[in-house]
Amino acid sequence: MRIKDHPILSSQPARTVTFTFEGRTLEGQEGEPIAAALHNAGIKVLRHSPRLNRPRGFFCAIGNCSSCLMVVNGRPNVRVCVTPLSQGMKIEYQEGKGNLDVED
Repeated sequence: MRIKDHPILSSQPARTVTFTFEGRTLEGQEGEPIAAALHNAGIKVLRHSPRLNRPRGFFCAIGNCSSCLMVVNGRPNVRVCVTPLSQGMKIEYQEGKGNLDVED
């Protein structure tokens, strides 16, 4: 499912890294958006809407909406469409709106 040859965009070969999603070990390309790695692994639903519990996936893919908010390494409200993947990340679904008072 990964785009390997694009007529306009060029991509540099990236190192394969492992990460966990909901306890499952998956692989992705270092530096690619987390959402792209999840999509490549067959995971299309990134969260459910807080009010109506409807599934959400890629929408804007530039960090402007909230369709891709997930918990990354214990930190809620991470926009995985613009957050680069790195070795050993722990990614989880986010329930509801997440905790907005998390300190850096």
